[in-house]
Amino acid sequence: MGQDDRVTDPDLDPAAMRRQYRAEGLAETELAATPVEQFARWFRQAATVAGLFEPNAMVVSTADAQGRPSSRTVLLKHFDEQGFVFYTNYGSRKARDLTENPHVSLLFPWHPMARQVIVTGEARRTGRDETAAYFRTRPHGSQLGAWASHQSAPVEDRAALDAAYAELAARYPEGEQVPVPPHWGGFRVTPRAVEFWQGRENRLHDRLRYVAGPAAGAEGAEGSEGSEGSGSAEGSAGAGGGGWRVERLAP
Repeated sequence: MGQDDRVTDPDLDPAAMRRQYRAEGLAETELAATPVEQFARWFRQAATVAGLFEPNAMVVSTADAQGRPSSRTVLLKHFDEQGFVFYTNYGSRKARDLTENPHVSLLFPWHPMARQVIVTGEARRTGRDETAAYFRTRPHGSQLGAWASHQSAPVEDRAALDAAYAELAARYPEGEQVPVPPHWGGFRVTPRAVEFWQGRENRLHDRLRYVAGPAAGAEGAEGSEGSEGSGSAEGSAGAGGGGWRVERLAP
């Protein structure tokens, strides 16, 4: 960093940037029976009451077989009790990571509401019928883009990318069906733990985490990390039928 690039304006000093969060918090008694139900509540509020731009935007974090992490922003396209679904090029870095190591984290950063939702679990590819059904709902240009871009691979320049798109647009004009790329599809993340984070005054935030029971998978044990001395409550049936427990984490 050159001297001219250094931050001299105190208003731009990251160490001096502070916001006092809300007084209202999140109590165990307010939680829904399952994390997906609770997510649906917060998601609805983010999309309607708060009117956030792309509330379905989430940071997807993966790691390869050697444990080297990477993160990127992806759009959530579906969620239900079976998990959280997004779509991507199967040749992309995240898809390659998930092929080697299915463990994944999803972070919904709803900053204007002083809220975060953090989902940890395992990702598996969706079926081709499910992928095709979603692909048909995409705008024509986005369908062509799935063919034009070899995601995460080096590209000569922007002109090469535009040329590939133009060639596809000529081959499949508007109104003509675009085939589903064989290298493109979905991942469904089955949650093993879901944390709901609500910013509070004096940095004493509320952090309530649903953790899947033993029958839902080994990561239920991971959920006990840091739970010593924390409050916990039993939830209803969760992923894999093992039930959910709720624990409060220190901020």
